[in-house]
Amino acid sequence: MSSSAPPATEPAVSRSLFAGPGEQGRWLVWRAAVEAVTAAALVLLVHEAESAVEDRLVGKAAGLAVLGIVLVLMRRRFPAACVVGLAALMGAVPSVALLTAVAAYTATRQLRTSRQRVGVLLGAAALTMLTGAVCAPALGVGSSLFGLALGAVLAVTTVVVPGLVGTAAGQQGRLLRALRERAAAAEEARRLAESESRMRERSRIAAEMHDLVGHRLSLVSLHAGGLEMALEKAAPELRDEAAVVRRATRDAMQELREALGVLGPLESDTGTGALTDATGTRADIEALVEESRRGGIPVELCWEGADLDARPARVRRAVHRVVREALTNVHRYAAGAHVTVAVRHTGERVAVRVRNGVPPTWPAASTGLGSGRGLAGLRERVALLGGELEAARTTGGGFDVAADIPAAPGPGAETTDARPDAGGPAVADEPAGRLSALQRRVAGAVIGLLGLTGVGVMALFGVLLVDRSRYDLAHESPERPRVGMTKEQVKKAVPPDDEASRAAAEGHEPPRPRAATECLYPYASERSEGGRLPIVRYCFRSDTLIAIDRFTVPMVTEPHSGSTTHD
Repeated sequence: MSSSAPPATEPAVSRSLFAGPGEQGRWLVWRAAVEAVTAAALVLLVHEAESAVEDRLVGKAAGLAVLGIVLVLMRRRFPAACVVGLAALMGAVPSVALLTAVAAYTATRQLRTSRQRVGVLLGAAALTMLTGAVCAPALGVGSSLFGLALGAVLAVTTVVVPGLVGTAAGQQGRLLRALRERAAAAEEARRLAESESRMRERSRIAAEMHDLVGHRLSLVSLHAGGLEMALEKAAPELRDEAAVVRRATRDAMQELREALGVLGPLESDTGTGALTDATGTRADIEALVEESRRGGIPVELCWEGADLDARPARVRRAVHRVVREALTNVHRYAAGAHVTVAVRHTGERVAVRVRNGVPPTWPAASTGLGSGRGLAGLRERVALLGGELEAARTTGGGFDVAADIPAAPGPGAETTDARPDAGGPAVADEPAGRLSALQRRVAGAVIGLLGLTGVGVMALFGVLLVDRSRYDLAHESPERPRVGMTKEQVKKAVPPDDEASRAAAEGHEPPRPRAATECLYPYASERSEGGRLPIVRYCFRSDTLIAIDRFTVPMVTEPHSGSTTHD
């Protein structure tokens, strides 16, 4: 048995630059605005923590940061391109590191194949290191090796780690969706199986009732007819009683067949007026109306829309049944009342309405609304198709029967409202559903902030580790400083002049050479020993190095007993 579950399709691509697959609506603009403000705050936060590189991008850092914000806003529409663009930008502007982490997480969640995810992550990481190696010497913050090390730290902490987390989250989400789809397909298959078994059982009951009860009623009708003919001459006063029995038997047989039509399958009918190609069409409804007119009831027909000849047989049968049952009730309980039959076919729905006014005279023996089984059968038949039927008295004293039927009910429509215990999925109350969705979004936002905090802490520790060897990596030179070198050559070979080292040497340094016009105190990269800090002093005359002095200074205030050597 085939399932009616629709085939899985790829989500439609949204036209918005800030929306992901299948997302649409005005709320996307508000989400983009909130994300833009949050991204700007993250950029400023990282910039305040480490701004040495951006300070050298005079007049360009702000523009590049805005470019990074735009890229992170478009990450859902162009995931791979935005990750690569932010990774390249991060090598020159490290303040967009957290934005790169967000884009890497989103991209790996959306990309479906492992080849795409690995390619994007490796490409973005390599591009970050390459950009850092190129930009570091150009910006004057260090050598290519220093930029490569800084780019490697940022690539691991803001591209690889968030990408792996996004990969796991995406696989989990796809697995949950697949499980939900399988569960829905299994539930639909179960409903279809139950519906088919129920239809078979009802058909079996209908057949047994037709064979047993119908056969007995046929015999009663046959014997009543024979008795009526025999009494026509022998006892004319009893012939009318036999005729009453025969007519009652005939009516019982007709009602039995109508009941069997409800019990039987929708595609076939065991009642009177078996299903034909014309059942439920405009010509069929006009014939029912004309038959009622001949019975003395003024009926007016109003048909809107196309004919129903192209609609499924069960829909046409339901329309026929609604009109016929309503007109039959008018004949029984409101003979002579004006009746309006309206059929409206809109393409997706078929609305049938039969409304009668107050009859000129009420029947001598009023039976009220009868047992109501006819309307109950109609309500069930319409519900089997996924429609609704309402029947009630009007304010003027008449009666109104209105049915709304789908013009093309689905294969599983007969199981939706066929019975109270249909076993459908429980629907949560609307406020509780909204609260649950809000809780999930709040929890997701909190987890995202915690994840960004963790990424920021990892990136900070990595940058600090690289910064510990900053001058060794940034100013590594194959040529050691020697007397006679120019000042420019010495600056390329040693760390830059450090105010802290100059202040520490004051009062503890050996006398400068008399010919010295300027001295350079590089950053003390060596560790202190015995509470003393080693310092190297380079003295120049004009633009030429004339002396290299190495000495130690106390870390705390103590009598000066430093050792001095001259190269």
